[in-house]
Amino acid sequence: MKPFSLKNLFTSNARTVKERRRNPRPADGYDFTILIVDDSRTAVATFTKMLTQAGFKTISATDGLEGVTAAREHLPDLVLMDVVMPGLNGFQATRQIRKNDTTAHIPIIIVSGEQQATEQFWGKRVGANAFLTKPIDRGQLFEEIFEILDKKTGE
Repeated sequence: MKPFSLKNLFTSNARTVKERRRNPRPADGYDFTILIVDDSRTAVATFTKMLTQAGFKTISATDGLEGVTAAREHLPDLVLMDVVMPGLNGFQATRQIRKNDTTAHIPIIIVSGEQQATEQFWGKRVGANAFLTKPIDRGQLFEEIFEILDKKTGE
């Protein structure tokens, strides 16, 4: 497996490609806001472009503390949380979001460059709904997003 770098943030595995869109994209976009928490401006820009092109609204934060504050202020429908960030890391930020009554309901997908089982264990332990490793398969990312949002809306 190639080591992670920003040049290969996303992958495409031709053997596991599934139809990404179960339903046609709404003309006016989805009524969901996704908070992207990552200290890499390139990763934030990439996620933002991909998600807005798919019809989602996005907001972003550049570190864990800013992400916790943004979650409280904006109450997004989903959070994409990086792990390694200066100050408050992704696990600590996830824990703070989960312990606050106002934000505890917000689903969180942890996105990490580490592929170790301990990272996934701690991600689940602090309250993440899903864990994806970089490089991210776009189809898998959208599959996780739609699965979580479908559960949230009760569909």
